[in-house]
Amino acid sequence: MGRTAASPTARPVTAADWIGAARLRTLPLAVAPVVIGTGAAILVGDVFHWVLALACLAVAVSLQIGVNFANDYSDGVRGTDAHRVGPARLTASGRVRPRAVLLAAIAFFGIAALVGLAVTVRTQQWWFVIVGLVCIVAAWFYTGGKRPYGYNALGEVFVFVFFGLVATLGTTWVQAMALPQEAWFGAVAAGLLACAVLLANNLRDIEQDARVGKRTLSVVIGRRWTQVLFTAFVLLAFAISWYLAFFYPVAWLASLALLAAGPAILIVWTYRTPRELITALALTSLTSLAYAGFLFWAFVA
Repeated sequence: MGRTAASPTARPVTAADWIGAARLRTLPLAVAPVVIGTGAAILVGDVFHWVLALACLAVAVSLQIGVNFANDYSDGVRGTDAHRVGPARLTASGRVRPRAVLLAAIAFFGIAALVGLAVTVRTQQWWFVIVGLVCIVAAWFYTGGKRPYGYNALGEVFVFVFFGLVATLGTTWVQAMALPQEAWFGAVAAGLLACAVLLANNLRDIEQDARVGKRTLSVVIGRRWTQVLFTAFVLLAFAISWYLAFFYPVAWLASLALLAAGPAILIVWTYRTPRELITALALTSLTSLAYAGFLFWAFVA
């Protein structure tokens, strides 16, 4: 299926529409691993390399926004988003030319590449170039290309690896040139919470995705197991913080993030309409940011 043609009476696209398409509610998933990774780096080196930390943040956020625009483009031209429940996408609405959305994705991938190259030059870790290329290629083929792996139940693998392990461990290595076990624990936790957000998103779209042949993990395992997996991912992340709290007592405060995670779990299990899951998604995303902040505090205290 192709994209929907724009209605001659459709309202003009505004800056707010573009900002909405960037899906700001997902940005905590890019910020959280950088916060955790920076905390682990300070734990090792007892120094805050704020310029490198900000550079890592710029790379992570740019990649996240690039992925969001790339998904908007790829899903839109396939017709996958024609009847989605969540906020309208630019491409699927027909109000923006697909090429413009594609260029937006390329622009943000380009920003991530340039900042990443600057970090590479600064640290002389030239193998970062390969890591960066892999990240961008993986981001594109999540929903792009002839056989996107996001359409074959592998989206959670991508999110866990790149928005959990790579983002967190890469941030720590850039600043400390070491990977303490605290960084690994934090990376796993960040990845689990990011996967939980994706599960909430895919649970919301499960019926539409099944109709158009988009085989997300939720489509493959069904609604009930998605609810179970979502809950397990969230609780496992908190179990990691409880373990770390025996060595870094401030980590107990990460449990306060359950004030957002608890309602998200409740919504996932009791929702009556798919639209309710948008709230669960936002709460889980907020959980990841609060969790990361408390873990950072625990590491530097």
